[in-house]
Amino acid sequence: MGIVDEDVVRVREAADIVAVVSAHTQLKRVGRSWSGLCPFHGEKSPSFSVNQEKGVFYCFGCQAKGDVITFVRDIDHLDFQTAVEQLAAKFSIPLRYTDHNEGARREARSKLREALEAAVDWYHQRLLTGPDAGAARRYLRERGFDGDTVRRYRIGWAPDDWDQLVRALDFSPKVLRDAGLGRENRRGGTNDFFRARVLFPIFDAQGDPLGFGGRMLPGGRPPKYQNTPETALYRKSKVLYGLNWAKDEAVRTNEFVICEGYTDVIGFASVGVERAVATCGTALTDEHVRTLQRWAPRLVLAFDPDSAGQAAADRVYEWERKHEVEVAVAALPPGGDPADLARSDPDALRRAVSEARPFLGFRVERILGAASLSTPEGRGRAAETALAAIAEHPSEFVRDQYLMVVADRCHLDPERLRSSLRSGGVRPRLKPERPPRRAVRHDTPETEALRLAVSQPDEAMAMFHEVLFDDDRHRSVWRALANAGGDLHEAMAVADPIVAEELTRLAVEDTDAEIVDVRRLLLRDRAQAELTALERDARSATDFAPYAQAIGWLKARIEAVSPDAPPSGQLEDELLDWLLQRRPADGPADQ
Repeated sequence: MGIVDEDVVRVREAADIVAVVSAHTQLKRVGRSWSGLCPFHGEKSPSFSVNQEKGVFYCFGCQAKGDVITFVRDIDHLDFQTAVEQLAAKFSIPLRYTDHNEGARREARSKLREALEAAVDWYHQRLLTGPDAGAARRYLRERGFDGDTVRRYRIGWAPDDWDQLVRALDFSPKVLRDAGLGRENRRGGTNDFFRARVLFPIFDAQGDPLGFGGRMLPGGRPPKYQNTPETALYRKSKVLYGLNWAKDEAVRTNEFVICEGYTDVIGFASVGVERAVATCGTALTDEHVRTLQRWAPRLVLAFDPDSAGQAAADRVYEWERKHEVEVAVAALPPGGDPADLARSDPDALRRAVSEARPFLGFRVERILGAASLSTPEGRGRAAETALAAIAEHPSEFVRDQYLMVVADRCHLDPERLRSSLRSGGVRPRLKPERPPRRAVRHDTPETEALRLAVSQPDEAMAMFHEVLFDDDRHRSVWRALANAGGDLHEAMAVADPIVAEELTRLAVEDTDAEIVDVRRLLLRDRAQAELTALERDARSATDFAPYAQAIGWLKARIEAVSPDAPPSGQLEDELLDWLLQRRPADGPADQ
């Protein structure tokens, strides 16, 4: 079920990737490619490259990669089908679906968005002008929300009545119920879902409404908070309030601030910290972290200090490993509510974020800060508690640095503490740490050949051969391209992730090399390796004669393909044929 494959290909080919990317970052032509600052992570020097002809991008800093559809998916956090549809609409390409009902389903979701957008406007105008919204306006003024703030966040008011919204909006009862705006009553009719509540609209990353968070007024009917129920658009384990406003600053600063409530997000923004988001009535989930890491690699938890310190350590370290993020904690004053601090002590709120500590550092400092370090007994208990927290961290090097902090504060010998950690059995790592990724360009005959195979597939396929690649990874990349007939996108689609990443990176790397020159270098390198093997075998053989002729012939061919020698297609073909017989592409060299 989805969009017809041929239409996906048409969208990919017709969508100008430079035009799409340029809406998010400024690009400058560099040789055959385009370069600019990466829109997926903060940087000062351009490491983001786009190949307009092939329609692919690659970042040498964060390794973001893919085609124009991937770019739209990642930058706007969309599923594949929605990204294709968005590009199709932008470039006026009609789409067909493999399931004839799919178009109807997409139309239904679009109708839900229309209903939600209409509800946002209706509730907002009710707050601004409704005579029954006076108490809500007073409440918001008391919380420090002026008219500009109310309008920016499109805050609304749900009247204390049964069905005013349902009667006001021109949508069917089913659409209103499916959008989470109405609920069925006992008589089979439809009532408003929200009543007598200040409403905070919740938007997706693109600014389209998904639902609402409703807060009762003081003295109103509980529960205190009421969110939109689960719908086709609203999933509380994935939704983050404020993401549409926060993502731009998060990209610039490489950081999100995560808090607990809608008013906290607004409070942070009022003091200049516009990268705050809030979970919507649920704990921070893996889906939330996966969403946020698309824009920023650092997450600062700005929860109540006790709840932040008690967050499950294994879950935080799993996020750090799995999503390659750093989790830190802002040390808010005890009982500190960001929304209240924004008014009473804005400097303290900003300072809490700027001085946020890594998660383990926050935990260790909380333990030591709460302990009595004036007595040996107090220092011993504090060390034991701190070591238990340190032992949970998966990195030995991080553990040892915090161990030194405990040793210094508790006046203990570091070696005794290390011995205690070892004898107590440190929790094993969640998974082995990944080695750092390489972002350095390597110019060798093999990598140049692969760049040419991507940019000039027809010519390269006729001139190169798998046997010319000695590096296993390079051979796998060549094989993926060859099996796809030189089609880059087909090769990327079926290759394993490592090969697909290599293909994408090669596609955005320019090369001025000539195919004939690179072929000669490949032939020379492979022939030289085989010559070394022959000479080694000859030295250990009892009869040198069988090797002498082959060694002499091979030396002559190596000289014939040296950079200074005149081109000779016949000699090169003879050498390639010999290499194929000597070392088949799928097997080791004959010994």
